[in-house]
Amino acid sequence: MNHLLLCLVLLLGLGQSAFAQNNISIKEDDNIAQMMEAFAAQNKSKSFVDGWRVQIIATPDRQRLETVKQSFQYRYPSIPVTWVHVKPYYKLQAGAFTSKLEAMRLKYILEREYKGIYLVKDDAIKPQELVGRN
Repeated sequence: MNHLLLCLVLLLGLGQSAFAQNNISIKEDDNIAQMMEAFAAQNKSKSFVDGWRVQIIATPDRQRLETVKQSFQYRYPSIPVTWVHVKPYYKLQAGAFTSKLEAMRLKYILEREYKGIYLVKDDAIKPQELVGRN
């Protein structure tokens, strides 16, 4: 009986000390709090994300770009396609992904039809352009 009472008292004492350890308070420096708030506000205001696209073609011929673009949109209507002009080339790019692995999957599918395609890094992707995020 004494052993049972002793075990009960020990368990209650350990429970109270464990409960007391859960009451930890952290004093955050005001400068750190301000920096964290500024960081969060900056991230919320960012209108572009970094990501990857698959470049289908780079050509100085705008008409060739338009032909390939129309063909691509007909074959793959669910994949967004865009083009950029970096003199002297018009570059047709497909997809918009946050990870390189996702872009590589699309590249693997497309390289059966389009020779010489490759991945390009894009730091100006609008969040609504991302494939599979709608």
